[in-house]
Amino acid sequence: MRHYITSACASAALIFSLASCSDKGAMQVETYTVSETSMSEIVTATGTMESVTSVDVGTQVTGIVSQLLVDFNDIVKKGELIAEIDKTLLSAEVESANASLASAKAQFEYAQQNYNRDLALHKEKLISDYEFQTTLKDYQVAKMNYEKTQADRVRAATNLGYAEIYSPIDGIVVSREVEVGQTVVSSMNVANLYVIADLDHMQVVGNVDEADIGQVKVGQHVTFTVDSYPDDTFTGTVTQVRISPTTTNNVVTYEVIVSTENPDHKLLPGMTANLSIYTLELDNILAVPLKAMKFNPEFAQGEDMKDMPKLVPLDSVCKNSVWVLKENNQLVQTPVEVGMSNSVYQQITGGLKPGDKVAIQISEASDEGNPQGAKKEENPFMPKPPGQRNKTKK
Repeated sequence: MRHYITSACASAALIFSLASCSDKGAMQVETYTVSETSMSEIVTATGTMESVTSVDVGTQVTGIVSQLLVDFNDIVKKGELIAEIDKTLLSAEVESANASLASAKAQFEYAQQNYNRDLALHKEKLISDYEFQTTLKDYQVAKMNYEKTQADRVRAATNLGYAEIYSPIDGIVVSREVEVGQTVVSSMNVANLYVIADLDHMQVVGNVDEADIGQVKVGQHVTFTVDSYPDDTFTGTVTQVRISPTTTNNVVTYEVIVSTENPDHKLLPGMTANLSIYTLELDNILAVPLKAMKFNPEFAQGEDMKDMPKLVPLDSVCKNSVWVLKENNQLVQTPVEVGMSNSVYQQITGGLKPGDKVAIQISEASDEGNPQGAKKEENPFMPKPPGQRNKTKK
């Protein structure tokens, strides 16, 4: 849904009354006094608060949880130890890998010595090709076995290191999934222990109607409120406009991501935010009502318009122009340069200056002293002046 806001610093509407000999009353030219103003256009939407960075912290090894060092709402730092898995079996695997590595190393060194000796003998034609090829094969097998045991040793040591769980980011623990003594099983899915979120940097996933999504651009200013703090207004910036549509009950919406800072941690994941996206923001500009752009005094004819200000039209056709009321009682058609607009006002980038009185419309006043032409309402319970109570309507 779009909303339009225009606030003027010193603008005002001036009514230029024209005396008329007709019984219909005085005719009047309404004018708008040009001054510096601001103009905004807003698209409203609702969305859900999310943390920009939220990490599911798990384990890549199977074992029993021996320690949980943090709990719900605890603040953690990147690299801080937060949990441990029992290391008994993992340590045993490391010792087994060390023994296998030592054995493979001894076999490799022995095969290497035999290979170097037989290589020298083969060059002197003292052993057959078959004997040398057998020695070469034994050497290559021992070398590959040694390299494999080295990799097994690295894997066993790495798994032992995975028994200590460290925080991957600075944040707050928003969820704890396990208890001490619980067995976690590593499979295709990592077994989650914690959910840690960075609440300093939040985002709103807003749902914008398809009629308004064309106006929303990255970088636009956003204000929003949440039900938990109705008196507080938060600010943010559009960082992403997702082109994937969502259809609910035949209503098509698009997701708009709004980033915001959250130093006080008032904003929590899951809160509903009411967004106001400023698709147009102009400050210290000159603007006139759209009525002024469409105003045409040349249709005003007849006896009632005999005191109409003198019209001074342009000699040539102009795409955009307004009628300016001068001090010498002249309405002068003035060409203008235009900028942005909303449903109420048009920005003027050239042709006018502050203080110019731009004609809006011509209207008729039915009561003297009532320039808007509205009839004054009478209270039937108020006492009437003397002599009026017994008057009969003719």
